[in-house]
Amino acid sequence: MKIVDSTGWVEYFARGPLFDEYREHVADLTDLLTPTIVLYEVFKRVLQRLDRNSALKAAALLGETKLVELDRSVAIAAAEASIEHKLPMADAIIYATARLNEATIITSNKHFEGLPGVLFIPLPQQEERAEQTSS
Repeated sequence: MKIVDSTGWVEYFARGPLFDEYREHVADLTDLLTPTIVLYEVFKRVLQRLDRNSALKAAALLGETKLVELDRSVAIAAAEASIEHKLPMADAIIYATARLNEATIITSNKHFEGLPGVLFIPLPQQEERAEQTSS
């Protein structure tokens, strides 16, 4: 199983420079888990960058993956991951969801770089600066 993080989905929906790389990872929706916090982040960013119709289409596609809600076990694991890896709340929830479900995170979010169970795809320098200011 895989979790494509918000940065990957936004690259995919906005047809960013890493579109082709992320397209490979989202090809099989049955192999994807989506924490509901990722649904929130993707809808928000696509709405900001594109339009409401595109954001609704993105939400519908993410709805075809296995959505994972924040429950007690994920919340506790996320708090521990946040402290251990110095992750912001949303990233800690995503990381904990991946660990509890034995999933690999596919991302360009620098907060995840170097963590076990993460496939990190670096953003081009210009996009990286824009991503860091939008977080």
